[in-house]
Amino acid sequence: MTNQEQIEQLIRGQELAVQQKNIDGAMANYSADVVSFDVINTLQKIGLQACRERLESWLAQFPGPVSYHIEKLSVMASDELGFGYSFNHVKGALANGDAIDMRWRSTICLSKQNDQWLITHEHSSVPFDPHSGQALIKLEE
Repeated sequence: MTNQEQIEQLIRGQELAVQQKNIDGAMANYSADVVSFDVINTLQKIGLQACRERLESWLAQFPGPVSYHIEKLSVMASDELGFGYSFNHVKGALANGDAIDMRWRSTICLSKQNDQWLITHEHSSVPFDPHSGQALIKLEE
């Protein structure tokens, strides 16, 4: 299996884990010192625990099933470094009764450590309307 295929398999495994609300599975391939640029709150989260807490908090918003899909995934890799980018899409009913249907842009960077690919950086972003300041979460592309 090529490095690119290994990374794609890792990302698809993470996608499935999120769909199943399997926190341990979703966090299995993060580096201990991962840096995350998220779409909400702080400018960055540093470390495995901070990313885990964010994922737990995010998934806790959905008392029932959640639809989560990674769309248009593109992966590139060398022997030691890799990255992937995609559009991510979530749909589900929130605990407060509201429904969410949101897309965002995602980029992850990985490094191969002891023959295992680990996520060292992730960046999520949402485009916004500069006139209103509102996030554009329903864009298709």
